[in-house]
Amino acid sequence: MQRVIAVDGPAGVGKSTASQRLAARLGFHYLDTGAMYRAVGVLAVEAGVALDDDAALAHLAADLRFEPARSGAGVVVNGRDLSTLIRRADAANLASRVSTRAVVRERLVALQRALGEAGPVVMEGRDIGTVVFPDAAVKFFLTADPAERARRRAAELRARGQAVDERALAAELAARDARDQERATSPLRPAPDAIVLDTTDLDLAAVVDEMERRVRPHIGV
Repeated sequence: MQRVIAVDGPAGVGKSTASQRLAARLGFHYLDTGAMYRAVGVLAVEAGVALDDDAALAHLAADLRFEPARSGAGVVVNGRDLSTLIRRADAANLASRVSTRAVVRERLVALQRALGEAGPVVMEGRDIGTVVFPDAAVKFFLTADPAERARRRAAELRARGQAVDERALAAELAARDARDQERATSPLRPAPDAIVLDTTDLDLAAVVDEMERRVRPHIGV
């Protein structure tokens, strides 16, 4: 698909900010698919739905309508802006847990495909290049050293005023990686033709510059 740029990778590699800036440079829309899984997790907890209850999760997900928040980095679900709630520290863990459920992934992948087909988009997640849009114009898989990923995520949370135990956060990221990589449905891995970009020693501008350089020849803009 000529007008979809897929950006995958684990937490803390800089996917979100790099994807937003790349989208702005290209004049593309931006979609954070992880925000959709976070929203399902948050709403499941609010509704008292167990995160391993597939029937209840399927019922919950079937009724959800997603749209981007005005900020461009959040999400509105059924008219309710969940942008703040989904950025709490516990929301990432909820997302990782509900994302292992096939019934949730099937529903959200269908929604993501519909959103992607509506217009040019930089779509960020963990299975965009392998499952959602395997025919994306360009596929990136971002990585970084685990210690650097924990440092970045801790800085992000502290900037939002949240207290952070960086050692505990590193352990949570490792556990989330294991769940994402080992799940039966859409495990986290690079697509065979993905451009793997290690961001450990790169600043944000350098990451976005490299992504733009790789993308431009494929999209005609």
